[in-house]
Amino acid sequence: MPLSTSNIPASQLTTNFDEIDRAIATLHNHRERWVETSIAKRLAYLQDCLDRTLAIAQAWATAGCQAKGIEPRSTLAGEEWMTGPISTVRNIRLLMTTLEAQGQLSPPNLYQRKDGQFVAEVLPTNSIDRMLYLGYRGEVWLKPGTLPTQGRIYREPTAGKVALVLGAGNVSAIVAMDVLSKLFSENQIVIIKMNPVNAYIGTYLAQAFEPLIRSGFLQIVYGGAEVGEYLCQHPQVETIHITGSHHTHDAIVWGGTEDEQQQRKAANRPRLTKPITSELGCVTPILVVPGKWSKSDLTFQARQVASTIAHNASFNCVSGQLLVTASGWAQQTEFLAAVRRELAAIAPRQAYYPGAQDRYQTFLDRYPQSEALGTRNPQIVPWTIIPDVPPVAGEYALTEEAFCGILAQVSIDADAAPDFLTKAVDFANDLVWGTLSCTVLIDGKTQQRYHQEFDQAIVSLKYGTIGVNLWSGMLFYFGSTTWGAYPGNTLADIGSGTGFVHNSYLFDLPQKSVVYAPFRIFPTPAWFANHKNLLGMARQLLKLEAYPTWKNLPSVVIAALLG
Repeated sequence: MPLSTSNIPASQLTTNFDEIDRAIATLHNHRERWVETSIAKRLAYLQDCLDRTLAIAQAWATAGCQAKGIEPRSTLAGEEWMTGPISTVRNIRLLMTTLEAQGQLSPPNLYQRKDGQFVAEVLPTNSIDRMLYLGYRGEVWLKPGTLPTQGRIYREPTAGKVALVLGAGNVSAIVAMDVLSKLFSENQIVIIKMNPVNAYIGTYLAQAFEPLIRSGFLQIVYGGAEVGEYLCQHPQVETIHITGSHHTHDAIVWGGTEDEQQQRKAANRPRLTKPITSELGCVTPILVVPGKWSKSDLTFQARQVASTIAHNASFNCVSGQLLVTASGWAQQTEFLAAVRRELAAIAPRQAYYPGAQDRYQTFLDRYPQSEALGTRNPQIVPWTIIPDVPPVAGEYALTEEAFCGILAQVSIDADAAPDFLTKAVDFANDLVWGTLSCTVLIDGKTQQRYHQEFDQAIVSLKYGTIGVNLWSGMLFYFGSTTWGAYPGNTLADIGSGTGFVHNSYLFDLPQKSVVYAPFRIFPTPAWFANHKNLLGMARQLLKLEAYPTWKNLPSVVIAALLG
């Protein structure tokens, strides 16, 4: 759009209502044509978008670095490559693989648990995947009592619809991947409202997805809450997807004031009656199962915990916010000291996301025992640990997403793994806000010794994404895993949201995704904050994700080994 290339700062761009009406009219007139678009033509669109994303990847990542205070040539710049063009390219390529199978791509393995629930193994998919993700196993669990059906939109006729995607302001690939999900997984064409925080990304999305825009299947507009409200109420917008805050969701669905929301909820009379899906954050717990760890184990897992906080300056809905350990674990004190040490060693990041300082101060006011591991200034929220948070219902750190560099620590009254697993799962399910993501750290010997208790814990965890020995945020990246809250939230009690995106295998009724990784991952994982060659690795990984050939693999492996 012309606005995206004007001299107006991206954060101040506002598309006027006349332009919005014309954009929606274009989509409305093309919605049935998209439904009728053949798989072969869709594959051509995806291939064109993939090649265009490759062409602008450098500029896209550089823009993200500049907005977040990262030197574009630094190692840390690789983070913006990973969370922007690389994630997008991977998602495009996986969707292409599925469409080549007519929307019915068989997973590498499909099995039925003893309780009857179907589980599809979706990672690794081939020998190259096995090299990249050595020792990993990724699964999509289907809703109990359902069959593992796939690709409903390619099996059954659907009516064309116009979907509104309200973009997230933190991670640039979110809006791109939400658009891909709407178009290729749900058969809906899309109008995007860019978030003012990262509206600059609209320029690159317009270039990457230009074939879809040119054909009348995608439009991009800009603005704040007023534009969002206009779009949500527009009669030709038929469905909505939002990534953001549950407060924003409730303002859209139930009203702009707390009184109005309460009255409408009590009367079950939402002001918005259109179908709406959402991903709305989480107080992400990290459950540390007690075991006997070596000093290097303690250090490695402390690095992992610290990295889940530092990634993207902690402006992630899956940032590790709650470290849950067993009070009777002999190594608890040693591990907590290692986490402090590793977190303190990570350079501070610019607090680029609006409201960070206010949110941070709110936690400090409530928890005078907070330990800042650096110096605060107007541009920096220091990594901060809050020790000894009571594991009780309604506790602030358990129910409020920090969305800044906060790590609260909770001790569960347990000594051994079986007791801890039972109590920690109940604690996470019942007292911690949100159902989007959870990370579980457990050493191999403990997992093997208590395999039944561990399996039951994974069954019982009510989270949409679970990472075992790896940060749950990686399930966003994989794309073959689903991304969304655990099913069961309602409009009146929305929690982490409703619905799933990504899901490149197009499972009709997913429940959650689980990825298991080795206790010690080698080489250094890409999400580790002190990765020494992240930018170099990211440049090579982009090529491999676009074209996963044996020719492109060695350069990724070599770059990863330098991390």
